[in-house]
Formats: sequence, C-alpha cells, structure tokens
Amino acid sequence: MNPTEADASPNPPMVTSHTPAIPSVAEHGHDDAGNRMFGFIVFLLSESVIFLSFFTGYIVYKTTTPDWLPSGVSGLAMRDPAINTIVLVSSSLVIYIAERFLHAKNLWGFRAFWLLTMAMGSYFLYGQAVEWRSLPFGFTAGVFGGSFYLLTGFHGLHVLTGVLLQSLMLGRSFIPGNYNKGEFGVAATSLFWHFVDVIWVILFVLIYVWQ
Repeated sequence: MNPTEADASPNPPMVTSHTPAIPSVAEHGHDDAGNRMFGFIVFLLSESVIFLSFFTGYIVYKTTTPDWLPSGVSGLAMRDPAINTIVLVSSSLVIYIAERFLHAKNLWGFRAFWLLTMAMGSYFLYGQAVEWRSLPFGFTAGVFGGSFYLLTGFHGLHVLTGVLLQSLMLGRSFIPGNYNKGEFGVAATSLFWHFVDVIWVILFVLIYVWQ
C-alpha cells in the first residue's frame, strides 16, 4: 500500500469559519433609539446650561442692584402665576399617563391625555400673555424689567415649542403602524416637557417667591 494513501484520512477535518454574528434588525433598532435618546439628553443638558447662566445672572443682579424693582412697583402679584404654575406642573402627570396609555397600545387614551397636556400648556401661555399685558413695566424698565421678560419669555418659547411638538406627535398617532418601530418621538417630547416644568418651578421661586 502506498504510504501516502495509508496516511490519508477518509474524512478530512471540517474547516470552521469564525464569521462574526450579524446583529438583528431589532437589536440595531434598539441601539439606534438609545443613541437618539442619548443625543436628546445631551441637548437638554446644553439647554440647562443656558438657563443656569440666566439664573446666576438674575441672582447676582438682584443681590447687587440697589434699586432692583422699577419705580412705582413694590412687587409682583402671585395669585395668577401660582395658578399657572399648578396647571403646568400638573401637566407632567397628565403627559406621563398619556405615555402609559401608549405603552398599553391604547391610542385613544393616549390621544385624550396628550390633548389635555396640550390644553394645559396652552393655558399657561395664555396666562403668561395676560400677565404681561397687565404689568406696569416693560422690557426696558431697568435690570429687573429686562431680566423678568428675558427669563419668562425664553421659558415661554420652550413651552410653545413643547406644545408644537405635542401637536406633531398627536398627528402622527393617526398614521397606521406609526409606533411599530418604537416611541422615540413621544418619549423625547415627554422628557422635554418635564424639563420645561422643572425649569419653571425654579423660575417661579426666583421671580415670584423671592421678592
């Protein structure tokens, strides 16, 4: 017998490949949603820095300016702003309930509470506009006047943005299968709304409580 034939194995060893596993579409989608949410959180942190700089400036000016309030103004009325604050802060609970309905695939419950959140945000903006019209001072009324309108106006712009985003999410809820691939838009809008509410609580304490 030929020695080479005797050494040859009738069943050659199997060659195994080490091809890396390809992530599934679901895993890729989950990672993408996580990255988007991380980016949105970074955006909110950058907004927090802006508001923090405004808060710091307000505190410094208030504690160092001799004639802080405009001439003829002894303070700000708290009743209507307090009502607006209660409405806006309560809307955080309402939008959370709306999210719970969406997780439970109850679109009509989601739409009802989402629309209620929009109404509460719109009421806050209306109340702020009424307050502005009734104030006896304007934007140019000293450091206090400029600080007041800058802080409340910048926050009001964020509330308006939140209401517009909620309108967009409400409209998308009527698109069949819109939430089959995730609920990032609703989650991001809800997180933005909670951020807006927390910022207003700080503003309310600085401007209305600390007079």
